Amino acid sequence: MMTLDIAFMITAFATMIVIIDPFAIGPMFLALTPGLTHTQRRRIAWRGVFIAGLILLIFAAFGEAVLGFIGISMPAFRVAGGILLFLTALEMLFDRRTKRREQSTTDPDHTHSEHDHDDPSVFPLAIPLIAGPGSIASVILLTGEKPGVEGFVTVMGITFAVLILMGITMQASGYLERALGKVGINVITRLLGMLLAALSVQFVLEGLSAFGFGPGAG
Repeated sequence: MMTLDIAFMITAFATMIVIIDPFAIGPMFLALTPGLTHTQRRRIAWRGVFIAGLILLIFAAFGEAVLGFIGISMPAFRVAGGILLFLTALEMLFDRRTKRREQSTTDPDHTHSEHDHDDPSVFPLAIPLIAGPGSIASVILLTGEKPGVEGFVTVMGITFAVLILMGITMQASGYLERALGKVGINVITRLLGMLLAALSVQFVLEGLSAFGFGPGAG
């Protein structure tokens, strides 16, 4: 029988909501879907969420096995993943991630491809805006923190909840942008960036402790 681990659930929720960042996707989603109707945007949003969820589910289920097959230990991946998440946190704190996303939506070649296919749900929405390196590393790290069915179900349940919030945010992107404004979105992004920086350091410390360094070593 599974038991609730509140501390782990809070950590998992904080990690996934910071990495996936459903509140900052609104402006990018609007830029990816110019001139489309509400119905078209709704279909694209939920298709992108579904594809990203499937990708994260596969990595959560088989990611650690793949790492073991190629000879990478979970503590080593935890250190590498923590460093990757810390770099993502720095980008959020200095607003580099938003600027890079906006630049990708205004690139002439990129925009031309989107108009040709008229469906950005797979690329760049599902990959890499939602299921990017940070979120993939996060689900592998979190399932490694709590091995077994309980950890897997907890991590994926929280991940799917955040993805549903992402879908709702994209549907209401126009209203959210008007309500929060650019300043409000920037404030939220930086606060989440600070939280992610702390979580990433924790991942690195836990990975190092498995090698005999840092707190908990020995």
